[in-house]
Amino acid sequence: MTDQRKNGNRIRKIINNDNTVGYVFAMPFILGFLGFSLIPMITSFVYSFTDMTFGAKEINFIGLENFKELLHDSIFLKSLRVTFKYVIISVPLKLSFALLVAFLLTRKSKMVTLYRSLYYIPSLVGGSVAVALVWKQIFARKGLFNVVWKQIFGAEAAVNWFGDERLAMYPLILMSVWQFGSSMIIFAAGLKEIPESYYEAAMIDGANGFQRFLRITLPCLSPIILYNLIMQTISAFMVFTQAQIITEGKPNNATMMYALYVYNNAIKYSKMGYACAMSWVMLVIMSIVTFFIFKSSRKWVFSEADS
Repeated sequence: MTDQRKNGNRIRKIINNDNTVGYVFAMPFILGFLGFSLIPMITSFVYSFTDMTFGAKEINFIGLENFKELLHDSIFLKSLRVTFKYVIISVPLKLSFALLVAFLLTRKSKMVTLYRSLYYIPSLVGGSVAVALVWKQIFARKGLFNVVWKQIFGAEAAVNWFGDERLAMYPLILMSVWQFGSSMIIFAAGLKEIPESYYEAAMIDGANGFQRFLRITLPCLSPIILYNLIMQTISAFMVFTQAQIITEGKPNNATMMYALYVYNNAIKYSKMGYACAMSWVMLVIMSIVTFFIFKSSRKWVFSEADS
């Protein structure tokens, strides 16, 4: 009986230990992180130095050959240019539009909750395969966009959006901008945190609406802008669904996004080692871009601690 009591006391101490309870609740995340993030990343890093292919009987270590091959891969270099173009154009447009809508929706109105919900819906479904197919039909030769284009500008011939290398990227960019809901909600929350006293003091000093927006709204909202900029930049670098479903990288690889080319090498061409090397190159590129964004933020992000 004494031993049973001792064992019972030990179990109670373990259960009552805050650390044990914390580990139990954190276990799903820990297992998920290990199984779906850390272990796959380590495996991918190892495969990037091999000639691993699906169905291969043996895997050979080839050192840096995959990375050297990337420098001579014209499609890889073009996918980099295409992806950077997509990021540079789509991210500023998306954030600007999201901020504009958030600014309008934070004004006092009885229907503002409904408006927010309606504007947020595109972000919930915007990245899905079904919406990408709808978007493909909208910009088809006989699609809605060309019909409206003819009515407004009186064009005789339909615009071949997905057949022209110069135009194929822009429907994908427009689709990205259309998915502004998540950024808009974050901007709206940030706008509500700006004290009204700032605007009242500026109005007393004679500042007009544009000056109040430029001198108060943007500086106070700069930490939110930084967060959205980083998140949307990372998301834009990883864009895949639109390019895969709508254009498949065509025409002439004009919409061959980086993630799509990684997918093609891994799945279509069964070059898993090469695809892993590409993935790690993109990780380095995204890290460098994020680092420079953080570095530049010292010059334009406002903090009350600095005032």
